Amino acid sequence: MKKLAVYCGSATPADPIFIEAARHVGRTLAARGIGVVYGGGRLGLMGAVADAALEAGGEVIGVIPEALVGAEVAHRGCTQLHVVQTMHQRKQLFTDLSDGFVTLPGGVGTMDELWEAISWSQLGYHQKPVGLLNVGGFYDQLVGFNRQMVQAGFIRPQHAGILLHADGIDALLDAMTAYQPHETIFAMKADRL
Repeated sequence: MKKLAVYCGSATPADPIFIEAARHVGRTLAARGIGVVYGGGRLGLMGAVADAALEAGGEVIGVIPEALVGAEVAHRGCTQLHVVQTMHQRKQLFTDLSDGFVTLPGGVGTMDELWEAISWSQLGYHQKPVGLLNVGGFYDQLVGFNRQMVQAGFIRPQHAGILLHADGIDALLDAMTAYQPHETIFAMKADRL
């Protein structure tokens, strides 16, 4: 993996565990020679990941819609900053530029990015690893809900392993490196859907 899309919030929660985890992710990716592709903002967890990666000598590629340049206060110190017109273009560029996806804590936008990466993987638009960093148990209920969707039959058995999750970034990156692509929906016959 040469570049990973990092999905996370632009907010700064009161609990410092989240900002510190974001900084740790940025430093770890830089130390492993993995470039960061992210939302292009300089605030919140987004800014913490980018700043830490840059300080550690890493590559940071921001992708931000023009309408959010001011609202998210675009990070002008990125190695590259792509300004796009729409959120759809932003997510497509995340996918095009990265070799996988890491999701840190965040809100609605972060969830949109995570579930789209999983959905696109199921379908076959990409077969890149999708990782979830469960900082301080933040995603315990989401991991449980994903398991419930598998058990209820809404996620096919061959797609049950798409969402990789771990409590630490090193373990998550190791799981992502070992990820084996699954059979996609596009490759299945109608009688198996």
